[in-house]
Amino acid sequence: MDEAAWQPAKLKSCVRSPEGGRSNHKGKMASKFYYQQLPNKLDIIAESNENSHSIAIGIFVATGARDESPEINGCSHFLEHMIFKGSDKYTWEDVNRIFDELGARYNAFTTQEMTAYYANVLPEFTERAIEHLSHLLRPALRQEDFDTEKKVILEEIAMYLDDPTHRVYEKVMEEHFGDHPLSMSVLGTAESITELKREQMAEYFARRYGPGNMVISVAGRFDFQQIVALVEKYCGNWPTVDARRDQPAPVYKRRSRSVDDPKLNRQYTMGLLPGPAAQDERRYAARILSDVVGDANGSRLYWALVDNAMAEEADFGFYPHDRCGSYYFSLVNDPARTDQVMDILERELQRVGDDITEAEITQARNKIASQLVLQSEVPIGRMRSIASQWIYTKKYRPLEEEMQRLISVSVDEIKSLARDFPLKPMTVVTLGPKRG
Repeated sequence: MDEAAWQPAKLKSCVRSPEGGRSNHKGKMASKFYYQQLPNKLDIIAESNENSHSIAIGIFVATGARDESPEINGCSHFLEHMIFKGSDKYTWEDVNRIFDELGARYNAFTTQEMTAYYANVLPEFTERAIEHLSHLLRPALRQEDFDTEKKVILEEIAMYLDDPTHRVYEKVMEEHFGDHPLSMSVLGTAESITELKREQMAEYFARRYGPGNMVISVAGRFDFQQIVALVEKYCGNWPTVDARRDQPAPVYKRRSRSVDDPKLNRQYTMGLLPGPAAQDERRYAARILSDVVGDANGSRLYWALVDNAMAEEADFGFYPHDRCGSYYFSLVNDPARTDQVMDILERELQRVGDDITEAEITQARNKIASQLVLQSEVPIGRMRSIASQWIYTKKYRPLEEEMQRLISVSVDEIKSLARDFPLKPMTVVTLGPKRG
């Protein structure tokens, strides 16, 4: 399109200055939030930071392994590879060359529930970065690239099958969620990838990778009206998609599975338990509870299992999903001690809701708050944070409010959470040498 003839749509912007967000620098606002939706329903969200010297831009799509059928399992992750193979304008060599010319820090990821493509550049490269990301999300999906990359994906699956932690994770997700789509593997299986056709991938892409199911997230130093103009210029003609995620709630029951592998000399155990969803305000209390139980340092499991050499690793965490959530634990230990280790773990889980202390909560929220601040000090961290919020809730919460919500978590709230989500029923999968 002739650039001189092109004009951006005249839409209203929602500009929000977070309360309490003032910096100590001349009393000015440290950040502002902006939102605009283009006529094709493409959401643009942005958080400015006057102290930043770069800009991070990402395109986040609300699709992942849980949105695939068994026949195309692994398609979202495969598409992540294919998108870097280029568009009708650019080859795979061009994709990497252009990012390198921009001095960009760039990457992508795929999960059960979203895929993302992003770059962090200097502000003077804003237009080139948006133009380049727009081409990534309109991939050519050439048959020769598809055939070549399929071999790479199959090698990746085989590599991960040699990783005991990955193997037990895949199995515990399968057991815990059963027939629910969250049981689907992000990588897919060797069988599903082998049988996948290029036409099936193209149909899946056309159905889910478009406005109405994606958000462009920006953080750092920028002019928002310029961002809107550039996004409309390069993405304003993308077709809108209707990609709703209408899935039933998971059905939970206690499950256990033991997988023997004589090549291993350690026992790997993972478990899943129901927890709050990504849209549930109780997720803040759940994050603190999981830190108290199983953070890598100073947690209850650390002192009960790792510090006294009962286990080499003992982790407990919280993972909020779309409209449901999970607590998870991971253990690595001498096979002879597995029963004892599991007894200690279950004892700690059952008592934490009754005897958690204010001192433990304070320590946990201080650690989590520090992590949030450190992540948010760079535009790429904040860009990812606000995009994830938007994908799940269609809302923006400034860092100050996130911090305040964490700080407000009390002993009573943790105890109420433990009554609502009593850390059961538990799904447990173990992988290791056969025990007598």
